[in-house]
Amino acid sequence: MRLQDVLIDVTDLPIPAAAAAMDIPAVWDDSRRVTPGSLFAALPPAASVTRNGDVFIADALVRGAKVVIMAKGAAFDPPEGCPADVCFLHVDDPRAVFHAAAGRFYGPLSRRVRAMGVTGTNGKTTITYFLESILRQAGHACGVVGTVNYRVGARSMPSKNTTPGFLDNQIFLAGLASEGVGYAVMEVSSHALAQGRVDGIDFCGGIFTNLTGDHLDEHGTMENYFLAKAHLFSGLSPDAFAVINLDDAYGRRLVPMTRARVLTYGIDAPADITAHIDAFSLAGTRLRIRAMGREFPVCTHFIGRHNIYNILAAFAAGIGAGLDPDRVCAGLEALACVPGRLERVDCGQDFCVFIDYAHTDDGLQNVLTCLKAVPHQRLIVVFGCGGDRDRTKRPRMGRVACALADRVVITSDNPRSEDPEGIIAQIVPGFSKDIYDIVPDRAQAIETAIAMARKDDIVLLAGKGHETCQILREKTIDFNERDIVTRILGRKG
Repeated sequence: MRLQDVLIDVTDLPIPAAAAAMDIPAVWDDSRRVTPGSLFAALPPAASVTRNGDVFIADALVRGAKVVIMAKGAAFDPPEGCPADVCFLHVDDPRAVFHAAAGRFYGPLSRRVRAMGVTGTNGKTTITYFLESILRQAGHACGVVGTVNYRVGARSMPSKNTTPGFLDNQIFLAGLASEGVGYAVMEVSSHALAQGRVDGIDFCGGIFTNLTGDHLDEHGTMENYFLAKAHLFSGLSPDAFAVINLDDAYGRRLVPMTRARVLTYGIDAPADITAHIDAFSLAGTRLRIRAMGREFPVCTHFIGRHNIYNILAAFAAGIGAGLDPDRVCAGLEALACVPGRLERVDCGQDFCVFIDYAHTDDGLQNVLTCLKAVPHQRLIVVFGCGGDRDRTKRPRMGRVACALADRVVITSDNPRSEDPEGIIAQIVPGFSKDIYDIVPDRAQAIETAIAMARKDDIVLLAGKGHETCQILREKTIDFNERDIVTRILGRKG
């Protein structure tokens, strides 16, 4: 694409004629990815007003950048030997100019994909898996962006963030469009919304799950956290749909904040889409979804009230997208499991072991409440809290575990730069009774919990879920809880 076409209506800066006719093969904001002839944008950090992206310009030039967007007054002088045909554009807001230019570069393709965004504290991953299954049953190809991985059909790519950066989102959607994939389902984190990572995506629908205490280290207050989430819905067009949980107080606040067609769901509050639970056990749940004056029976492999909310949200999104409700129900029933979400590890033992990603007090309460409702003897939970993350939830998670579990093994999660024992010391004040053991090494903690398990007990490993590594201060190590549990159970016989 010619530079003049990339920048049309993006900036009113005069562009030399020779540069305007230059063919631009790619646009980048990471100098390490620059290829010969590319446009490179030297951006300020997303969470800061400091303009220091100019330190990467020299590297971009070495790699062959022909156009450089930078802030006015950027501390950069072209190096000796810099090609004379490099075009330097000094602008007031390089991020805004780059976003508009990238949207122009990828936009015609990315707009051919119907993207649905799922946001909220808990439930995002499970809902994206349900929507992927629903779209498959309805005969539609689908790309998925989320915490576990990024997927297109049978292809899977590792996930670095729940929601990728702005440019990677544009590239992903454009790639789907070029392959004829008509839908994308995306987990949209509050960080992504606050940092503009999903700017330029014209979502056909947004789904709100719930809002509970998390990421306050980033947002400061629950109100800021909510407003970050609300940005997805205030940006929806009148042609889009918004699926909103009416049982959540923040969900009720969202309803008047969007121009989109609203579809509400809930279990307790009167809503457009509700459910009646007929029966549930460790094998699954039978329920009836009530919507549009009809009842839709669903038999699902999933258990727990929190998963009923996920099912209702996915059903509502399917209806919002105009899919046949019977195909939607078939998609709900076809999904067998989600990695690391109440994932059962069965090696023939006479007690149950579940792995779950619950890493907030609300998430832990949902899972423990679900497991307490099924027949069992004792409920044993292993959990810790992540380092360099919201510290306020640590005693809250302790209180939840103390209230709902019979025995608790407090351990490490991803301590990152923090001392694991220091994190544990902030969890312990949440306990009002002596039902816990402290085992900082997580592998040993899992072995401790399994060693104490007896017939018909339930062991829950909470916090890491689908993750296959543990982030320590000095290094990152392989850590797949399913493999660890299988090995321990094998030794136990």
